[in-house]
Amino acid sequence: MLYVNNLFKQYGNFTAVSNLNLHVPKGDLFGFVGPNGAGKTTTIRIICGLLKATSGEVIVNGASGAVGMMALKRTIGYVPDFFGVYDNLKVKEYLEFYGSLYGMSYKETEGVADGLLDLVNLADKKEVYVDTLSRGMKQRLCVARALLHNPELLVMDEPSSGLDPGARVEMKELLMNLQSMGKTIVISSHILADISEMCNSIGIMNHGQLVAAGLMKDILSIGNDASRLIIEVKSDIEQAVTIMREQPNVQIEAVKSNEIIVTGVDTDEMANSLVGQLMVRGVLVGGFHRDEHSLESIFMDITEGRAGGVNANVNPAQNGFGGQPGFAGPNNFGGQPGFTGPNNFGGQNGFGGQPGFIDPNSFGGQPGFTDPNSFGGQPGFIDPNSFGGQNGFAGPNNFGGQNSFAGPDPNAYQNNESNYNQQNGGDMNGQN
Repeated sequence: MLYVNNLFKQYGNFTAVSNLNLHVPKGDLFGFVGPNGAGKTTTIRIICGLLKATSGEVIVNGASGAVGMMALKRTIGYVPDFFGVYDNLKVKEYLEFYGSLYGMSYKETEGVADGLLDLVNLADKKEVYVDTLSRGMKQRLCVARALLHNPELLVMDEPSSGLDPGARVEMKELLMNLQSMGKTIVISSHILADISEMCNSIGIMNHGQLVAAGLMKDILSIGNDASRLIIEVKSDIEQAVTIMREQPNVQIEAVKSNEIIVTGVDTDEMANSLVGQLMVRGVLVGGFHRDEHSLESIFMDITEGRAGGVNANVNPAQNGFGGQPGFAGPNNFGGQPGFTGPNNFGGQNGFGGQPGFIDPNSFGGQPGFTDPNSFGGQPGFIDPNSFGGQNGFAGPNNFGGQNSFAGPDPNAYQNNESNYNQQNGGDMNGQN
C-alpha cells in the first residue's frame, strides 16, 4: 500500500529526514511516534504531497509523485493537527462544500456525507454550525471530510491532540472501526498508550531517522527475556519460594511481598506445570505472566539510549529487532530469507522461500524495491528524485484555485514554499 523509499528532506545544512524507508501494508493501522523534532510531521507532509522532498520516493497504492502528484493525492485523505473551519457553515454544508471541491455532484456528496456522519457519530449535528462544535466533534468531522473521496490511505497528524479522555476514546474507536472496514491508516501521536492499544504496526523516529519499525507485537518484545515468568502469590510466599527452589533449571530472580520473579521457564508448558505445582501444594496463585515491556519504556530506551535498555540503534534496514536478523535486512525474522534482502522477492527465493513477486531490477530500470541494492541508503525503489516540486494537497494550487490545503479556508495550510519556515532549520512552522 504505502512505500516510502530513501526519503531525505534537508533545510540548508540541517537534515530533517534522513534516508527513511518504510512499508505500510494494506489494512494496517500504523502508529508513527517519536520525540518532538524527530521528523514525523515533515515525513507526513511529504507523504501527502504538501512538502517537497529533497530526494526519495513515496508510492501509495501504485501511484507516485514520479507519475503525477494529482494521481498520488487522490489516493490520500489527510487530517492535520490543526485545521480551520468556516464560521457560517453548518456541518452538512461543510461536507457539501468539500464534496464540490473533490468534483462530486450534490446528490453524490449528500449520500456519502450522511453515511460518514453516521460513521463519526455526528448524524444528529447536520444542522449545527461547525464553529459551535467541541474540539473532539470538529476532529471527527475532519475525519469525515478526509474520507469523502474514499481514499486508499488515511493520514492523521496528532488526531487526539487536545482532546479530553472521552473524546480520545471516541477517536480511538473510530480509527479501529475504519481499520476493520479495510482502510489503511497512518497516525502520528504522542499518546503512546493509545498507539499500543489500537495499532498493529509501528515506526519510531529519532533525529530524522526511522530507528525501529515493524509489527507492534515484535516491537513490544524488544529486550524481553522469554524465559522470565512473574507469578502473583496471594498466600504462603515462603512455601512458594521453597517450591521454586526445588525446580531444576529454574532460578529465582526476585521475591516481593506478593510476587515471585523466576527465569529459566522457557515454554508455556513449563509455566503451567510450575503454577500447577504451587496450587497443588496449597499456594494461592493470583495469576502469572511473561515479562513484557510497555511501549513507553521501549520508546524511551530507543530514543534516549538508556543504559541497560534495548539497543538504541535498532534499524529496520540492518539487523533489526532485539539483535535478531533485520525486518528489512538480508535475513528477516527467524533467520529466513530476507524481506528485502538478497534472497527476497524478484524471482529469487522469496518471502518464506516462495518464488519472487517482482524482478530484482524493477520499475524504470532502476535497482528494484526488493533488490539487495535497495533499502538502507542504497539505490531506491524507483527514482531517488521524487515529487515534481508541486505544492498543495491536490495540485499546484489545489481546489478552488487557492493556495490552501482544500480551498479558500483562511485557516487552512498554505503551500507557498516560504511558509515552510526554512530559516529556522527545521520542520514547517518550526515543528518536527
